Order: sequence, then structure tokens, then C-alpha cells
Amino acid sequence: MQFQISREFIEKIEKLVENKNNKELLVQFENMHHADIAETLEELSLDDATYVIKLLESDKTAEVLMELDEEDREKVLNNLSAKEIAEEIEEMDTDDAADIVGELSPEIKEMVIANIEDEQHADDIVDLLRYDENSAGGLMAKELVKVNENWSVIGCMSEMRDQAENVTRVHSIYVVDNKNRLKGRLSLKDLITAPSTAQISDVYINKVDYVSVDTKGEEVARIMQKYDLEAIPVVNEMGKLVGRITIDDIVDFIREEAEKDYQMAAGISEDVEADSSIWQLTRARLPWLILALLGGFISVNVLETFDGAMEKHGALFFFVPLIAAMAGNVGVQSSAIVLQGLANNSLRGSLLNRLVKEVLLSLLNGFVLALLLVLGGVFLLNLDFDFGLTVAISLISVIITASLIGTFVPIILDKQGIDPAMATGPFITTSNDICGILIYFSIAKLILGF
Repeated sequence: MQFQISREFIEKIEKLVENKNNKELLVQFENMHHADIAETLEELSLDDATYVIKLLESDKTAEVLMELDEEDREKVLNNLSAKEIAEEIEEMDTDDAADIVGELSPEIKEMVIANIEDEQHADDIVDLLRYDENSAGGLMAKELVKVNENWSVIGCMSEMRDQAENVTRVHSIYVVDNKNRLKGRLSLKDLITAPSTAQISDVYINKVDYVSVDTKGEEVARIMQKYDLEAIPVVNEMGKLVGRITIDDIVDFIREEAEKDYQMAAGISEDVEADSSIWQLTRARLPWLILALLGGFISVNVLETFDGAMEKHGALFFFVPLIAAMAGNVGVQSSAIVLQGLANNSLRGSLLNRLVKEVLLSLLNGFVLALLLVLGGVFLLNLDFDFGLTVAISLISVIITASLIGTFVPIILDKQGIDPAMATGPFITTSNDICGILIYFSIAKLILGF
């Protein structure tokens, strides 16, 4: 049964910390999963959470720290000395350790690395920090199991056991040559069933999927998803095996990217949380709101150019919210589909084919909506047919325009190396509002005259 954290349990932990009842605290956390411990700590005050972190064994707190929210983890680490952080770092896999160290200030980072007793572990962390955090090099861990193609089946067993002690999960056994260049992978079944006199070169599989250290995280995720991989090896520019990426790391990456894209689509320019400071939230939200405000000013100016419509056909203005809303909604829908296609690399075909498809789709949707609008306007609102036809034609035109903007703006941004998620939300909504109003009144002027 899943552990449920209650208010009573939190109060109990707070009382035990207050009384410094270390023995009972250890009993409470003894059989708890590290994710549940992290959730518990997030409900405690900073001082109480730090107290518990210092009390628990390093091998457990290392996992707990990785489960904490980034802001909570930063606060806890600020309450620990460089030596205490280093002790926790030594219990982590190199990829997690590099993530933690990368969050520290330059001064603390240097002190923490200097306090890591395992020099190889420290060297591996420093090496990982060289890579972009969103690249394969930034996502990989150094811990893996590898064998030399020239080894015998019997002779490699001892070496594999020694390597496996430092690996949390052994997903694959990789085969390298004398220069540590990746040659293939070794099946555990083939290893067990191979004759004792056989060489690794006789039994390994030379076909293996891999990525380079500079491969983007999105591409790594696509490859692992396509081939149902639990882990994938990483090579450097010379083809040498330098690490591996496991499925749990790529899932975390996908989740973080999805959260970032969702925020950008909503017009939030920075990575913030609900409990971030007012200043951080304002700084993240305000730029796009200012853009929306400027778009509103432009819309007002557009409306002023059609002030003659107010005198002759005042009812036109009643439909402005409808036209603007449909333009924004269609644009966001189109951009969402394109963004999804760009993310999973499923967009195929030429831009011309995409253009034709979007126009046909928009015509179909626009015709259905326009028909409903005419019928509703004539029979429910008692509008004359010419007026209803004007609004209907405008609606079809607006839907086509909004669909094209929502489709091609993300594609163009992507080709220019700009994150296409920036095209969604306020940007497309505002631009389509302006275009929608301009198209609406221009068509009305042509048909109704004013």
C-alpha cells in the first residue's frame, strides 16, 4: 500500500526533532522510501528538514536530496557545510552528483569537489560538468559495466563483478577495444552459455545503438523511445565509450522539458513554481503580459479605422469578441499540433503539402462553424441574411489565417534555431486577435459598405 503523509505524522516528526529524539526519528524513517522521506521533508521547516538530513545515513540522504524540489534542495544545501555536501555527493551516481554540484555557487562548488575523498568520483563529476546539461554528455552517468573484446569469457567475470559494485542498475554490458572504443554489447545469455574457452570477440553483438556527447536530449529521448531502450551508451568524438544514459534520467529530462514548454506556451518566460517569490513570478509573467497589452493597443487602433461601421452597422461590434476568440483558439490548436510534431519528429512532407492540408482543414472547420453562426444569427438573433453572411465569410477567413499563423510560425522559429514553444500562448493569441479584427471589418466594409 502506498504511504500517505498525514498532518498527524508531520506533527509527530516535528515533535521528535524538537525533543532531539534521534533514535525514534531513525525508526520512523527506517523503512520509508526515499521519495516519501523527501515529501515529508518538504512539509517541515528548513531547520527541521536540515536536522533530519544530517541525522540519516549518507546513502539514504543522497537519494532523498535528488527527490527534493530544486528550490527546497537549494535551501537545504545552503544549511550544510561543503564537507557535509561532499559526503552526500560521494554516495550518488555521477550524473546525479554533477546535477547537484552544478546548482552550487562557484565558491561552494570548488570547496565541495575538494572535499570529495574519492578522486576518481570527483574527476568524473568535473568531466560531466563540461557538457551542456541538455546534451547527452550532461545527461549521462559514468558508471557502467564494460569488457574488452580481447578478454576470455572466464577472465572477464571477475572484472565485471568489480565494476558492477559501483553501478546501481546493470542494464547492459558494453564491449570496447584496447583504445576504449565502443564495439558492441554483450548479452548475458550469450555470456553464460558461451564455452569457457571462448573470447568475448566471439560472442558479443556488434550492433548497438549509441549517441555522441553532443547529441541533444530531445534526440536521445526519441531514439530511446523508438527502440524501447532502457539504457544507451554515449561516446565521445573519437568513438570512445564515456558513459551511459538510463531510462530514469531521460524520463526526468522529458518531464522537465514538458513543464518548461507548458510554461512558455502560457506566456511564462522563466522556470518558476507556485511557491516562488512574487518578484520571480512577476519577472516571469510580465514580459508576455506587456506584449499582450501592446497587442491590445494595436487592436484599438485597428478598430478606430473602422469607426464608420459604428454609425451604420453597430451590430458588427457585438461579434468582435467571437471573431477574436475563434482566431486565438484556432491558432493555439494549430500551434499545439505542430509543436507536438516537432517534439516527436513526426512532421513529414514539404511545407507546400502542409500549407494545402491546413487550408483544406480550415475550410472544413470554418464552413461548419460559419453555417452554425448563420443559422443561429438568423433564427435566434433575428439578423438579416446579408449581415449573417458577412460574419460567416469573415469567420472562415479568420480561421484560415489563424490556422496558417499557428502552423507556420513555430516551424519558422524552429528552422531559425529558436524554441518554437515561444510561438504559442500570448504571442499567437495576440497576433491572431489583431489579424482577425482587421479581416473581419475589411470584409464587412466590402459587403455591407460604410
